[in-house]
Amino acid sequence: MRGEVLHYDEDQGFGFITGADGNRYTLAREDLRREASVAGGTTVEFQPAGGRARDVFSIRAQPRSAPADASTATAVPSQAGNAPAACQPQHFGRSAEQSPAESAGLWNDFWLGLTENYFNFAGRARRKEYWGYCLFWTIALIVVIGIGVFIDDAMGNLDNSELPAVTVGLFGLFLLATALPWFGLNVRRLHDIGLTGWLFLLFLIPTFGIVIILIFALIPTQPRENQWGPVPAGVRV
Repeated sequence: MRGEVLHYDEDQGFGFITGADGNRYTLAREDLRREASVAGGTTVEFQPAGGRARDVFSIRAQPRSAPADASTATAVPSQAGNAPAACQPQHFGRSAEQSPAESAGLWNDFWLGLTENYFNFAGRARRKEYWGYCLFWTIALIVVIGIGVFIDDAMGNLDNSELPAVTVGLFGLFLLATALPWFGLNVRRLHDIGLTGWLFLLFLIPTFGIVIILIFALIPTQPRENQWGPVPAGVRV
């Protein structure tokens, strides 16, 4: 996948990339395929792996603030009108935040949580991502329980006071299957408001912990880059 380096700290060997899909990925020194400059604004190719960019190599290094050459500035307009749509340059970073990929809807947030972000405890998650996941997680849970009740009823498990084994089994499997992405999402939500993800352990405190986590989930995105990454794509600052 092609992307653009948002930030890379040479001393720490860590940074962030915005991919062509509109998502942000973490970058570590060991993920570089070969030694090359990956300063902010560098266009790179990489392999996405659960919120992390791997096998990264630069294909063009040009700082965002570099002024355009005068001759280039006059030449580009004359060619732009004749260039086919497929040859138009792609845009990444903040300029890409209004792309359709960024507004795919709440279902997309839920689906990414179960796929690319299944083991992702790094980076940040804005409120829309968090509540979009919660919405469809609840809908999916209702569907799973409904299927279990239907099967138990057909098997007669609801008529003779027996344990509705199918319903309980499906419910347990669903919770186990979605536990890791749920934990990761909460950690990234805490990162998004500038707090350490370890605060999610408050969830273990009965009642009080759940209320505190819900309050954290309602706090707006921190409107600046913090130690866990840049402002999530799609957030208006």
